[in-house]
This record gives sequence, C-alpha cells and structure tokens, in this order.
Amino acid sequence: MTSIWLASRPLLLASKSQARRSLLAAAGIPFEAMTASIDERVAEAPLREAGAGGDVIARHLAREKAVAVSREFPDRLVLGADQTLSLEGVILNKPRDRQGAKAQLTAMSGRMHTLHAALCLAQDGKVVAQRDEDARLTFRPLSPDVIECYLDLAGESVLQSVGAYAVEGLGIHLFESIEGAHSTILGLPMLPLLHLLREIGCVAT
Repeated sequence: MTSIWLASRPLLLASKSQARRSLLAAAGIPFEAMTASIDERVAEAPLREAGAGGDVIARHLAREKAVAVSREFPDRLVLGADQTLSLEGVILNKPRDRQGAKAQLTAMSGRMHTLHAALCLAQDGKVVAQRDEDARLTFRPLSPDVIECYLDLAGESVLQSVGAYAVEGLGIHLFESIEGAHSTILGLPMLPLLHLLREIGCVAT
C-alpha cells in the first residue's frame, strides 16, 4: 500500500482551525482548507433562542459549513466540523478579550464542562454522513492568582479557543480530570471520521 488515501482528489476541509488541520495531516489525510462563508452566530441564533443544547448546535454548524462549501465546489468531498462548550446547560463562545477569558475560567473553576464535537461530510450540497462525540473535562479549583498567572503566560492564545484554554498547551495545567478522545477535545473526532471515510471508500481498509 503506497497511500492510505484512495480518492482522486484531496478532502476539502471547511474550517480555518489549525488544530483540525494538524489532526488530518498527522493521520496522513491529504486535504485542502477553505473557510465556509457563513456567520456562525447568525446560523445558531434560532437554535439558541429555542433552547437547543450544545450538541444540537455543533451538529447544525458542522452541517451548514460542509453543505455551504460543497455547493461552491461541486464533486468535492467536504468536511465540516464544529465544537461547542456547555457548562451546566450554558453554552460558551470564544472570549472576546482578557476579561471575558477571566470570566470563563472563573466560572469553570472546580466544575465539569462538556465539549460537543461534530463533523459532517457533504458533496454537491448534500449531507453524506454525520457523527459527533462528547468529552467531559473538569477544572481543578483555581484561585484568582492562578487565573491571572495563566492569562499572563498564555497571552492572546486564550482568545482563540472556547473556554479560554488549549489542552495541548498551557491550558493542561487547569485540569483535574479529562474524559474523552484527544481529537474530540481538539474539535475533530478522528476515529468516527476515519470510520466514515473507510465506509465510503476514501481510505484504505
């Protein structure tokens, strides 16, 4: 076997996430990245108003991204993905500034939250397959001084992730326990994705 990828063209990733790009690259999946031209906050607003959970919103946004890009690039297999964070029923977004990051870290201190990671494969504007997985993460109790120190050390990176942390970096110091696949925590459940790609004949079995 000279390549695990059997499709004639690379996978088209509808995401600007560096973490998702790194996961695909590490797994040997050839891909091209294209940002979906949708406003996520607008797309999710009706669901939030209806009281939808984070899992429902993540699935919806992953589907919207995949379908939108697949309409722009006919015949291409497109991967859309999204992730939400739920803290006891409250859905958090990426913090806008340091104060927002501090507020999120303070709220999560000593508590468990859930990351909902969803993926969708689409082609020619139609959904081919969808999957999602959850991870449960518990912060250790954090003093105000610890939070301030973390924010100083992490810098602007805290604004790049919901929850103001990245487990693959300094954020790992915030946790007491983590339950779930690493790739799910990074926003792209790789084992479900690889299973789907094998099923449709894009990845060698």
